[in-house]
This record gives sequence, structure tokens and C-alpha cells, in this order.
Amino acid sequence: MTTSAHQLAGLFVEMSNTHDPDLVDRFVAEDYVNHNDFVADGREANRQFWAAFFTGLPDVTVTMEDLIVSGDRVVGRFIYRGTHTGDLLGIPASGRPVEMRSIDIWRVGNGMFVEHWDELNLMQVFQQVGALPPLGGAG
Repeated sequence: MTTSAHQLAGLFVEMSNTHDPDLVDRFVAEDYVNHNDFVADGREANRQFWAAFFTGLPDVTVTMEDLIVSGDRVVGRFIYRGTHTGDLLGIPASGRPVEMRSIDIWRVGNGMFVEHWDELNLMQVFQQVGALPPLGGAG
């Protein structure tokens, strides 16, 4: 039985909310191509990224706001909320709350995600954890 695009997106949310990077085996192809500067290509690199992400935000929860499926493309809009209590993308723990938003686009092939693009509000995330100053002047 082939996994549907909706099921693949559901597995991504399940992996994110259970903090189990090994679930990538169920929805990420071995030769996954990732167009994201923080994550190398391949299933194993994806697994390693999520393990590190869950270390940085161990209480993270992910909510899927939208899901659109068209042909071999899946587009999802997600909100991640957690507390920065571990190293995150090289930034030491700040103890601050984090809200990250993403728009992810996956290409599906043979019942798995085979390619990925995303847009993230990383500048705001870096501001939330104190790695960048807030924009604008005070008063």
C-alpha cells in the first residue's frame, strides 16, 4: 500500500511531536534532497538534524496550520513552539520561549518525501533566543 501525501505530512507532525527522529524512516527517502542550508541531503542527515533540534527545543510541539497537495507536491504551514534549553543551531541555551513558523514544500516519489524546500522565520527565532538584537529603536 502506498503512503498518501496526507499520511506523510501526518508522520512528519508525529515525529516532531513525539521527538522521535527515527520516524524519518517512514516518510523520508534514503536519497532525500534537502534545499536547506542547515540540513545535508539524505535520510541519515535528516535524522541527525532532528535529533539535534529536539536537544535544543526538548519540549517543542508542532501544529500543522495548512496542508495543500497538488500532483507530487505537498505544501504545509507549521508552527513550532518550545523552550530553548539546549544548543540550537550552534546557539547555547537561553531558556527563552521560541515560536518558529515554516512553510515546507516536499516532492513525493514512491510513497516517500524525496525532496524538500522550506522558508523559516529564522531572524525572529534568533532574536527570540538573544542571538540577534530586536529590530527598531527603543522609544
